[in-house]
Amino acid sequence: MSRADVCVVACAETFRGDGEILAAGIGGAITVLAARLARLTFAPDLLTTDGTCLLTADVPALGADPGGVEGWLPFRDHLWLVLHGRRHVLLGASQLDRYGNSNISCVGDWSRPKSQLLGVRGVPGNTVNNPTSYWIPKHSPRVFVPRVDMVSGVGYDRPGRGRFHDLRRVVTNLAVLDFATPDHSMRLASVHPGVTVNDVLENTGFPLTVPDEVHQTRLPTEDELRVLTSLDPRNQRAREVPS
Repeated sequence: MSRADVCVVACAETFRGDGEILAAGIGGAITVLAARLARLTFAPDLLTTDGTCLLTADVPALGADPGGVEGWLPFRDHLWLVLHGRRHVLLGASQLDRYGNSNISCVGDWSRPKSQLLGVRGVPGNTVNNPTSYWIPKHSPRVFVPRVDMVSGVGYDRPGRGRFHDLRRVVTNLAVLDFATPDHSMRLASVHPGVTVNDVLENTGFPLTVPDEVHQTRLPTEDELRVLTSLDPRNQRAREVPS
């Protein structure tokens, strides 16, 4: 078992209890594996895609042919799911603040940035209209900042949030965080094996709420490890989180 395995399972847990909803992993092998692992184990009602416009009846390994197809998901229908809270997306972010505002657009003053990144892309619509979680492969103060340089994804302190706005969890290579506090500021939910609370605090650029007892992130079961091996036979997940 590796740290990457723990991270995939922690990301998969963000989909627990979602029911028949589209699970979308965006931003690397671990997010895609998380959605597929959840469907093959504890969340069989999830809808998954081949990464483009096909709903998959079978759940393929990374890079493999999708095999059985159970439906066609053109872009207009995908947007309908997004706009009506019928998708849970697992995103990446270049910056996150304590209320879950995210930035994938630029570093520095938006009018004259030091670095141009991706632009906001679909993140505003995602965060306003459907459940959203985040996967951060390298937990550091450069990512977890007091204030994002530009708001790409909408956090809990922003006015005008949609009725489906629901930031669930942030999973990193060190820990799992959530927003289960009275003001919806970020809270440390669990630390991965071998990680201390101080490790997380030292790598976070703002004050985190820390409960009296911080649990260890749950370990993968033997069945989950078996499924992961079949989904990722080339161990691409280890490239995102080296052991």
